Amino acid sequence: MNRRRLLKATAGFAVIGLAMPRMALAAATERAIRGSINARDFGVFPDAAENQSSAFGKMLERAGADDLPVFLPPGRYVLANVTLPPRVRLSGVPGATRLIQGGGALLIGQTLSLLALSGLTLDGAYTPLSGGAKALLDIRGAEKIAIDGCAILNSGASGIALEQVGGRIERTDIANAAEYGIYSVDAHGFDFSDNRVADCGNGGILVHRRQPGEDGTGVFRNRIARIRADRGGTGQYGNAINAYRADNVRVGGNHISDSAFSAIRGNSAGNMLVDANTCLRSGETAVYAEFAFQGAVISANIVDGAAHGISMANFDKGGRLCTCSGNIVRNLSPNGPYPSPLAGFGVGINVEADSAVTGNVIENAPLCGIRIGWGPFLRNVTATGNVIRKAATGIAVSVVEGSGSAVISGNVISESPRGAIVGHRWAEAVTKDLAMTGSAGHARLTVENNQVS
Repeated sequence: MNRRRLLKATAGFAVIGLAMPRMALAAATERAIRGSINARDFGVFPDAAENQSSAFGKMLERAGADDLPVFLPPGRYVLANVTLPPRVRLSGVPGATRLIQGGGALLIGQTLSLLALSGLTLDGAYTPLSGGAKALLDIRGAEKIAIDGCAILNSGASGIALEQVGGRIERTDIANAAEYGIYSVDAHGFDFSDNRVADCGNGGILVHRRQPGEDGTGVFRNRIARIRADRGGTGQYGNAINAYRADNVRVGGNHISDSAFSAIRGNSAGNMLVDANTCLRSGETAVYAEFAFQGAVISANIVDGAAHGISMANFDKGGRLCTCSGNIVRNLSPNGPYPSPLAGFGVGINVEADSAVTGNVIENAPLCGIRIGWGPFLRNVTATGNVIRKAATGIAVSVVEGSGSAVISGNVISESPRGAIVGHRWAEAVTKDLAMTGSAGHARLTVENNQVS
């Protein structure tokens, strides 16, 4: 065989080699299409005038039994009280495939093994829910949920309600829910990431447990805006991200604006990690670790506009063990959403027990830059290496009988007309400026090497 014939034969084999995978891929695709569920075969049509709940439910049951996906063409599908089978894979065209609530509830499920939704819009049409449903998508028990690229809109209650679930919700828009955007109870390792949550009546993303315990939920890179507190209260509602009794929750990289109360609030939530969030215009405390929590890391956050900046409080209830570092807190307000039970609003960072506050920058705090302790509720706190500017009092520290130890060292404090470092008995200032006089007479208090201008 000469060189020309060899090259021709080699080229022929190459063409056959390339063609065979393409032919196999086409055949596999054809088999997949033939094996999938055709919605029209079950009497489910886009833009039909009538409610299609019965046919829709039968379609999902057949698909789940055969473990097949269902694709819904663009259009409107009016549904009510559709009960999901144990396995569901349902997709549509983003922004064009719309499931409209036709009364009662929309999609509900119990004890699912798999729920995968993508490219769907669930529209509640502002209709009140009934039949015990809490949300447009109400799931109680699921091994794995995967929701991607959907929209959950205009709910008369909450957008999504989850109970005892694992999985993820990502790149999904949730807006105009009368109650909460997402309400998760007793999750096991759930992740909420890259979602947009806006204009909800009482909360954005809630991570709750009935009893304190391991939850492990992650809330990452979401954009949350305009969360109201239509039910009122003093912080039970109106929080963009709220962890309650849920341990080991991670909240990172979120952009949060215009919350009626907190941007991020942990209540009795142990080992909570809050880092690299942007919190703008919070109505009360922007970042809060409160009540019976043990363990919180709050770092590298930006707080711009709030009644209080960051608070790690309630040592009287067991709240303790924090690090607060590398945050910027500024432009606080003396006004809050209710009359203050303490000394007023406008504290940059509040801390009480077994905690280190270091490397933060605080500017424009109407009450004080850092408040250490409240009455006797102070134990083992350090405030070091912070920069405080334009706070009425730079650092207020409790000197009430029974209060514990604190070290205030290496801070830079400027433009604090009521004093750089001042001892307080509750709300009342009772010492001269300790930055000038030192801490003589207060055995458990060390004040040294601070720069004041």
